[in-house]
Amino acid sequence: MKLSVLDILPVPSGTPASQVLARARDLAQLADRVGYERIWYAEHHGMEIIAATAPDLMIAHVAPLTERIRLGAGGVMIPNHAPLQVVERYRTLEVLHPGRIDLGIGRAPGTDPRTSQALRAVPGQYTGELVAELMAFAHHLFPEDHPFARIRVVPGGAPTPPIWLLGSSGNSARMAGELGRGYAFAAHFSPAPAAPAIQAYRESFVPSADFPEPRAILGLAVVCAETPEEARELSSSVEIHFQRIRSGERGPLPSPAEARELGWSPDVALEGPMAGLLVAGTPETVLPEIEARAAQAGADEVMVATIVHDPVARLRSYELLAAALG
Repeated sequence: MKLSVLDILPVPSGTPASQVLARARDLAQLADRVGYERIWYAEHHGMEIIAATAPDLMIAHVAPLTERIRLGAGGVMIPNHAPLQVVERYRTLEVLHPGRIDLGIGRAPGTDPRTSQALRAVPGQYTGELVAELMAFAHHLFPEDHPFARIRVVPGGAPTPPIWLLGSSGNSARMAGELGRGYAFAAHFSPAPAAPAIQAYRESFVPSADFPEPRAILGLAVVCAETPEEARELSSSVEIHFQRIRSGERGPLPSPAEARELGWSPDVALEGPMAGLLVAGTPETVLPEIEARAAQAGADEVMVATIVHDPVARLRSYELLAAALG
């Protein structure tokens, strides 16, 4: 099983987002050194807890600081962007860092409706139309009589990186399969079961040059620590985060001490739809659970999102997990 990293650039309370961005290189270099397959950067807007708004800039930042790990968007939220510009930017990254770039496409805006309205690059277009337009620019698929057929995509003669579709539903999965793309299921925040979507992806899959066979990634929220007690304590931050997602609240990532003030207790398990999302514990317990969830979902790869308040503990979690996998 291959392991990868999803970095949403979580913002701990008491820490400016600028500091989070500055130390993003630490996780990228660690993941590169210990053998993770790829690291993707999320795109969200208007959220105090997430500093990741520009995946292409993060890729450009860490690519010269790493050697072999693949770098990608997880993902470009297509309602916020003109498809032509997305293809141009990621082709440019591919030219600068050949064979190391992934282009993940999300169909949601990654923010609230008002912020989405302010971001919308192509008003009135459905996400399916935007994805189709992006694919047409990426692979020269416009018919001759289309008004965009004569547009030159620059840099010319450069390949578009492999395109993945992200989602948490059967609709995105079937679209990814029919287009012959990779598929990534967001089980790190979605309580919907992954197996039906990934099965729908495989059943609808049509081979392509970039993906001769289906390739499915399962995103998981993971906290790994030296002891069960430490893992439980670190998990307090993300459990409060999950509660806030359900209630619509916002705010930076609380520390364990702040989580206790907000009512968190190590003796009380998280309840509701988000309860089963987090995989937390020692390497000896976490790795088998990750493998079991990947097998149950039918995934080829697991992409780990670790959201804890302490940046040192966050790096250590990824390091422990990589060592456990060997």
